[in-house]
Amino acid sequence: MLELRPTCEQCNKPLPPASTDAMICSFECTFCRDCVALLHDVCPNCGGGFVPRPIRPALEWRPGATLARHPATTHVTWKPVDLAAHAAWAVSARKLPPEQR
Repeated sequence: MLELRPTCEQCNKPLPPASTDAMICSFECTFCRDCVALLHDVCPNCGGGFVPRPIRPALEWRPGATLARHPATTHVTWKPVDLAAHAAWAVSARKLPPEQR
């Protein structure tokens, strides 16, 4: 079950469960679209790429499959990245599409 983290790890911008601005990597590292652009689509934690975070249904279309039944985490993971250091580290990775990293 995705945690649906509440903020961007870089800028701490709120990313509520229904946010279309939230992006995640395969380890659920969560960033806003603006920070993903600054990171050149390279996750600073794993080197993978980002995809839009799915939105958990607010309405119970299927029994138990709802945000109310499976709420987002309230734990904030805020660990800003040194963008200059990240750019130097990610130079090789960003030349490759995420599916080839």
